[in-house]
Amino acid sequence: MLELGIGEIYRWILLPVLIFLARICDVSLGTIRVIFVSRGYRYLAPALGFFEISIWLLAIGQIMRDLNNVATYFAYAGGFAMGTFVGITLEDKLSIGNVMVRVILKEDASRLISRLKEASYGLTVVNASGARGPVQMVFTIVDRRILPDTIRMIKEHNPHAFYTVEDVRQVSENVYPVRKRGILERTLKIVSSFRKGK
Repeated sequence: MLELGIGEIYRWILLPVLIFLARICDVSLGTIRVIFVSRGYRYLAPALGFFEISIWLLAIGQIMRDLNNVATYFAYAGGFAMGTFVGITLEDKLSIGNVMVRVILKEDASRLISRLKEASYGLTVVNASGARGPVQMVFTIVDRRILPDTIRMIKEHNPHAFYTVEDVRQVSENVYPVRKRGILERTLKIVSSFRKGK
């Protein structure tokens, strides 16, 4: 009876929990892999794909061994949903790559431009015509890690400015503030040397 009880505990509790955790891992890796593909990390993306599919095969294999166990279905689906959330959260934390910030200002942009130049940002400023009159457009490409600081600076000097942020796949060269890297960031910098086979 005790042995039967342990078997049931494994089947209905432990196995679904393991499948749930496995799905979180493989979907998170899949999300990050897709991001690395879009950023051009030619060697790192396939390596993540190897681990992603290995974990997936382990999870689906356990489900196929016991198709009557409904708990594993819910664990599989729940792990997929949670893995998507965890993957997006990890991508935000990693902040890989560059983004282009486009700021459109109706009011005087001189204070913001001066502040960005003082902070060593590379800028392009264009006089343009908007729907309601003349505007100034400020373009800058920044490392995603300093994007929050950039937006904070924009809101501080021009709180009513309209701005957009777009992913940039590749930059030939750029000028932006140097930021001290943490251990994770230094590791990613080393890994990024493998980008596109270089």
